[in-house]
Amino acid sequence: MSNSPGLYILLVSVHGLIRSNNLELGRDADTGGQTRYVLELAQALAANPQVERVDLVTRLVNDPKVSSDYAQPLELVSDKARIIRLNCGPRRYLRKEVLWPHLDNFADELLKHLRQIGKLPHVIHTHYADAGYVGCRVAGWLGIPLVHTGHSLGRVKQQRLLEQGTKPETIENNFHISTRIEAEETTLASAALIIASTHQEVTQQYGIYDHYQPQRMVVIPPGVALEHFYPVPKNWQEPPIYEQLKRFLIDPQKPIIMALSRAAMRKNVSTLVKAYGEDPQLRHLANLVLVLGNRDDITTMESGPRQVLTEIFQLIDRYDLYGYVAYPKHHSADEVPELYRLIAKTRGVFINPALTEPFGLTLIEATACGVPIIATSDGGPRDILAACNNGMLIDPLDIKQIQDALRTALTNTEQWQSWSNNGLNSVKENFSWDSHVEKYLEHVLQLPQRRVQSLLSPLPKAPATDLPDWKIPSTNRLPTADRFLVCEIDNTLLGDQEALQKLIEQLRNKGNNIGMGIATGRNLQSSLQMLEEWRFPMPDLLIVSAGSEIYYGPQIVTDTNWLRHISYHWQAEAVRKAMEELPGVVAQPPEVQGKFKLSYFVDEAKPISFKEIMRHLRRHRLHVKGIYSHNMYLDLLPIRASKGDAIRYCALKWGLPIKRFLVAGASGNDESMLAGNTLGVVVSNYSQEIEKLRGYPQIYFAQGQYAWGILEALDRYDFFGTLSYTESEMMAV
Repeated sequence: MSNSPGLYILLVSVHGLIRSNNLELGRDADTGGQTRYVLELAQALAANPQVERVDLVTRLVNDPKVSSDYAQPLELVSDKARIIRLNCGPRRYLRKEVLWPHLDNFADELLKHLRQIGKLPHVIHTHYADAGYVGCRVAGWLGIPLVHTGHSLGRVKQQRLLEQGTKPETIENNFHISTRIEAEETTLASAALIIASTHQEVTQQYGIYDHYQPQRMVVIPPGVALEHFYPVPKNWQEPPIYEQLKRFLIDPQKPIIMALSRAAMRKNVSTLVKAYGEDPQLRHLANLVLVLGNRDDITTMESGPRQVLTEIFQLIDRYDLYGYVAYPKHHSADEVPELYRLIAKTRGVFINPALTEPFGLTLIEATACGVPIIATSDGGPRDILAACNNGMLIDPLDIKQIQDALRTALTNTEQWQSWSNNGLNSVKENFSWDSHVEKYLEHVLQLPQRRVQSLLSPLPKAPATDLPDWKIPSTNRLPTADRFLVCEIDNTLLGDQEALQKLIEQLRNKGNNIGMGIATGRNLQSSLQMLEEWRFPMPDLLIVSAGSEIYYGPQIVTDTNWLRHISYHWQAEAVRKAMEELPGVVAQPPEVQGKFKLSYFVDEAKPISFKEIMRHLRRHRLHVKGIYSHNMYLDLLPIRASKGDAIRYCALKWGLPIKRFLVAGASGNDESMLAGNTLGVVVSNYSQEIEKLRGYPQIYFAQGQYAWGILEALDRYDFFGTLSYTESEMMAV
């Protein structure tokens, strides 16, 4: 890697299959334009002299059904760019909709990776909602600016599926759409910069979100790799894939109408086949080539692509299009530019008939090869055609309009040549990666750089006793502990005197390598009173007020850096006023309120839910995290605060891997610290809202109540020993 000074940019794209060569585009719904976008962005950024290093972080997949390339933890892309693959849930390849329960794990793995390399990025740039969820957490913990690109948006998808008649419960079951939308709302609230591809995306798509803030959004169209996508050269030879196409066609020399996309309903390829099949003149003028990803046996494909391909094959049979339509089973990413040049050579046309198109990367690829385009009048194609003037927009549901546009492109020779020339002359100025990176860096360099300074040194390789001097009293075990027990006070640590005494004895007998902490919704004074009342020793770490305050014992030293960190976008008074507008919500007594925690009672009998409360606050442009527990208690915190966030902040600050924290809880306000790579235990007297965590591989539901459950977990995880049980369990997941 280069040692020159410059920006270190971390790109995060969790799902799909990403590698530096031979991208498997169109393999499924998760291997489309986004995977190419993030790879080419990484390459283009690394080529800029202002950038020292680019890491593209994605999920490690160790699955015999996919290439072993995706199981490699590190892949060099160039001398300044790398692909980093981190564990995230099961080893097998998973579609993005089922990755949500594993994203906390991915966030912890990313923190571990950054700590190991001993270098923090200047900016974290996330792609899609799942990476946005991860980025909000990691960038928030580190105080690093977050940049986000949505690629597609959940609220838009939900709207269009509802318009098509899909039932809400079907949408939720298939796409986990509410989880996705909530992640997008949080990302919009947290990101310092949102990069959109089109103006329509900013106004009409992001505009329907509660946290829509156009002043933090910028339109930077994606680039095209001009070294791969270029016009037909003089010495051009027919590509090998042409031989595959000839197998389908009676007259392969005719001009080509080509559509290239995933086999997805949204791509609307069946309407194109109908338009072609119902027009004898079009069949006479040109062949139709459909490049719809890769397949071996459609009966083994997922239901969506299988349904689309089955319908297309039925239409080909209905209109008797054999000899006129080619639909190859396989193609590689390297063959795509040659396919575009084949269209240009035959003086054909590229068409994108999608129902919706956030951008349309294939359109600028075809344009760069000198091919006129016909595209849906939605989203990106509008901006592309406005900039390049190299084709026509169509209503994707109007068959006659599609037919007329195709005939114009195929029969008007002067118009075809004009469109081809216009596109070639405009694409370099408007859609090159060089121009994209120039605008990108201009905005990124203006972002505030806020860091947790103590994280800048590498992870110490010496024993724990050689950790740097953090100016904590010697009786505090944070500098020397190599594992930590952190417990909620109420209904977890305290409640059974006999069990508590046994726990205290075990902790006293295990030496200075065991740290003890509490994480509670109580304020500091109340927490100390309860601990004193039960004769529990002073903890080394006190996370109080639901994670909005951190103290180190025994002198109760405030972590002021944490307070500065979570103050981001916190408007306590505005939150209070907004909450006064809601029925059935009453502020708790003043003594339980905090500077960074507002607490309320919620009356279940009133017609307002937790989700409705949070949406009400978002509509007021308030950046708030809500924690709801016991079906009646609501804590409102800054967007960066929670028990889980506080624990991870401390883990980073003190150089202790998060998987060496055993956390114990019993209610919904403990969820943030139980999820992820911490070792978790839920004591048996837990509140019902935490039942949803059952089945998570790193969360143990104990048989015993209160501290009895904690004692169980100490044995189960071999917490005082080698933690060997935990390590083996993690490897098996």
